[in-house]
Amino acid sequence: MATEYGQGYGQGLGLPERGLPEHGGERRHRLPAGLRAPFEARSWREFGYVLLSLPISIVLFVYAITMVSLGAGLLVTFLGIPVLAAGLAGCRAFGALERVRARALLDLDVADPEPLRMRRRGFVAWMGAVLKSGTSWRTLLYAVLHFPWAVFSFVVAVNVWAYGWALLTYPLWFWVFPVWAGQDGLQLYGDETHGIYLDNPFEITVTALVGLLFTLATPWIVRALTMVDRLLVHGLLGPSRLATRVVELESDRGVVVDTAAADLRRIERDLHDGAQARLVALAMDLGLAKEKLAEDPQAAARMVDEAHGEVKTALQELRDLARGIHPAVLTDRGLDAALSAVASRCTVPVEVQVDLEERPVPAIEGIAYFTVSELLQNISKHSQATWAAVDVWRVENRLMLQVVDNGIGGADVSGGSGLAGLAERLDAVDGILVADSPVGGPTRITAELPWRTV
Repeated sequence: MATEYGQGYGQGLGLPERGLPEHGGERRHRLPAGLRAPFEARSWREFGYVLLSLPISIVLFVYAITMVSLGAGLLVTFLGIPVLAAGLAGCRAFGALERVRARALLDLDVADPEPLRMRRRGFVAWMGAVLKSGTSWRTLLYAVLHFPWAVFSFVVAVNVWAYGWALLTYPLWFWVFPVWAGQDGLQLYGDETHGIYLDNPFEITVTALVGLLFTLATPWIVRALTMVDRLLVHGLLGPSRLATRVVELESDRGVVVDTAAADLRRIERDLHDGAQARLVALAMDLGLAKEKLAEDPQAAARMVDEAHGEVKTALQELRDLARGIHPAVLTDRGLDAALSAVASRCTVPVEVQVDLEERPVPAIEGIAYFTVSELLQNISKHSQATWAAVDVWRVENRLMLQVVDNGIGGADVSGGSGLAGLAERLDAVDGILVADSPVGGPTRITAELPWRTV
């Protein structure tokens, strides 16, 4: 089971791999990728990106160095800080242009970095926000590092592309060379007395074949060059990992708070509508029994007997409620025993297999328990299944859960469904929920959790 998921969610869950051709896709691309590459739009877009990188990087480099040097030199006066802030703000504007260019030509979708955070309005507050922003300094670093790389990639791409097409089309234009010393054709090297001329059919053919090899290799060379540009744009012009992580944690905190509030409301509702109502009715019955004890002892005894049954029911509801908060068997014996207890209460037979050499941290263990418990409740209520299975195992530093049933399928992790709320809870601890549930079944739902919380 773990090996299956080690191959990726797409293969393990039977989901279609992204990018695979649809029906008839093989007919659309009869030529191999190596032969199609020189004529594909992607290759020309990437080549255009390399061509534009040189003039843009020159302007950006000159602007950045000039403004930063001028601002640093003027720091002894009151003009240094505004000039430096203006220089960094201009670099941020260039960074926005570079993100748009990468999105249009490289299909690289980089999110905009975090905006400036100003506690108050005004020019002084704006200068402080620009100078303290990590995005400003990362864009400045991009301006410095991208210039030499743009020069290198421009020279390599233009030369390889030009030589490849020139040699490939050589049979069409070799006749333009004038006749010299009885020879006509391209002179590779030589002096006044020696030289090699490509003028006979064999040499012309070999030249064209060499050009063909260069032409076929050029798109892949350009693609390799633009990979460095992708890394620079993604690493220096996008949002910082720390800021992204802070945003994720803020969002996860909101989910956790909402979940805790929902759980408290559920507990209050269960207490109010269940055990509390039964206890109120029990108090009233005991009061009536007390009044009838002297007049009609037999009726009082029946009422006490009924009250005894109500006490048992109330105790069972309280046990179920406590189990829903955190079952004692989970704390005492771990996931294997706790999930077996949950499976025994399911309306369909459930096979439970837990392959863990050690226990995860209590927080993750509790989330795993409630995830499986809710999935089994969904099977009991909606799946119309006759069989289900629960598998739990560990893959490196991740805890894997899988619940399978042979029901009618149709489960969807989309907005508004119970699985969507479960996916949000897992996402709050960097977990993942994947559902493979075609209409007609079977249904396979896999959850992935970190082995330890951060």
